[in-house]
Amino acid sequence: MHFLTDTRNQQQLVYSLRIFSPTKHQSCSRSSFSIKDPCTNSNFPPQTTHLSPTNTVNQIPVARKISNPDGFDKIISSNKIISSYIRSGDFDSALRVFNNMTTKTIVSWNSILAWYAKKRGKLKEAQELFDKIPQPDTVSYNIMLSCILVNSNDIETAFSFFDRIPVKDIASWNTMISGFVRNKNMAKAHDFFLAMPERNSVSWSAMISGYIECEELDKAVKLFEAAPVKSVVSWTAMISGYMKFGKVDLAEKLFKEMPIKNLVTWNAMIAGYVENSGAEGGLKLFRTMIGLGIRPNTSSLSSVLLGCSDLSALQLGKQVHQLVCKSPLCDDTTALTPLISMYCKCGSLEDARKLFLEIQCKDVVTWNVMISGYAQHGAGEKALCLFDEMKDRGMKPDWITFVAVLLACNHAGLVDLGLQYFDSMVKDYGIEARPDHYTCMVDLLGRAGKLGEAVDLIKKMPFKPYPAIFGILLSACRIHKRLDLAEFAATNLLNLYPANAAGYVQLANIYAAMNKWDHVAKIRRSMKENKVVKTPGYSWIEVGNVVHQFRSGDRVHPELVSIHEKLKELEEKMKLAGYVPDLQLALQDVEEE
Repeated sequence: MHFLTDTRNQQQLVYSLRIFSPTKHQSCSRSSFSIKDPCTNSNFPPQTTHLSPTNTVNQIPVARKISNPDGFDKIISSNKIISSYIRSGDFDSALRVFNNMTTKTIVSWNSILAWYAKKRGKLKEAQELFDKIPQPDTVSYNIMLSCILVNSNDIETAFSFFDRIPVKDIASWNTMISGFVRNKNMAKAHDFFLAMPERNSVSWSAMISGYIECEELDKAVKLFEAAPVKSVVSWTAMISGYMKFGKVDLAEKLFKEMPIKNLVTWNAMIAGYVENSGAEGGLKLFRTMIGLGIRPNTSSLSSVLLGCSDLSALQLGKQVHQLVCKSPLCDDTTALTPLISMYCKCGSLEDARKLFLEIQCKDVVTWNVMISGYAQHGAGEKALCLFDEMKDRGMKPDWITFVAVLLACNHAGLVDLGLQYFDSMVKDYGIEARPDHYTCMVDLLGRAGKLGEAVDLIKKMPFKPYPAIFGILLSACRIHKRLDLAEFAATNLLNLYPANAAGYVQLANIYAAMNKWDHVAKIRRSMKENKVVKTPGYSWIEVGNVVHQFRSGDRVHPELVSIHEKLKELEEKMKLAGYVPDLQLALQDVEEE
């Protein structure tokens, strides 16, 4: 990472920002300090500045002198009431109290201005209010600056307003940096960071978090190492960054080294484990967190329930459900919806349905989860009935709803109905078809044997096909023994994803089913030349609160002997019942027995 290291460049930067022009509130020569590269030395020396302590304190009076103590108490009381209303979301009442005040302090004005600043689309109202403030202080300017950055990407306007601030404190600089970070303009954020007369932990945390958000991990690491004071926000941002890039071991190292952890830190670790296929580690960490007396929030529970779903850990999921019921989240739709998803993914549709009916305020996500649960378990008719009920109750479906609906038609074999829903999605609801919708439709047509129509649909897609589409088409070709289309699907699949083992294996099996063994050998050689290895499949089952993991050809499970004895017993019963295995579509790299 290259920061400004040339002195002339540093001076040009300061001039270009136009931020050190003398004012009656602040006198500061443009050349009165030097900018240091924060990554050249981890001990980062303090910046040289001629700003006196008095210059960093606002000199403007924040309120009129009030001789009547009772009147002063009334103003304080009114300000508290305004703040209370704003915190509870009742802005109309807060504004009513504000308008009825005969004497307003700067605290009164700033409280109302802050509400406007937090709301997108309220820039005009905020500007009108700001212009009415008799004597705005630095806090007023900072709030208005934040409002401009939240509502506009106009950098020049932000620069211009920043110039107008009579006394710029460290919060003014941090507001500019945070605004640029929020808009993912790290180049400008970086320039301001270097030009700051003084930095605090908020400055460093904002930059580190911004680089993580923009997926520039190396720059974030260098800043983190150079930071003289590392806040919990910085530590947590780095943990999230490492997890985001799959560097679980580095995230674990930071987590252990952290002097102070908050709930967000724990959530970042738990979510990171789950997202990196380490659900078991996430669930263990969650148990540790609970054991330390840390109360989870909606984010914690969502990650844990996703981990339970990945491991099919139904019993632990039920324990989390009890935890939710005993917490203030018991009526929170956002907290209860992941529980429905967990029950569905673990195959407990009745529990999911029961919880679904108990939720009073269902949002579109809640409906989607339940419809998807039915669809994924082959209960297509129930899924479609629930979709009709959703529409009858005035809930507008979104694109995810239609993915679930098309999946339901897919599993139920309702080709014509699926085509109708696909057309209705665009015509009646104005929802643009996405890759997931095309995937469902290709699968629907492929399962029904309408491979020609599936190929036509792929060719009509408004975007470039992706590997999964051709993988689904290849599977359908294998089932319906369409070698011509199978070669088309496999060729496109391997061109897009040369390391896809399934493509090689499925094409080899199609050739084998047609006794074209020379082609099978050619595919095998191609796999070896491209160093493609078929990843073994894994499955999980929970017995007595213990999750057991299996893989194909498993030879290490401690209960292996008992498992095979039970399998042999089941095999005998199946033969007596007249079952004859169909090995026609068995993979050729698996022995027939």
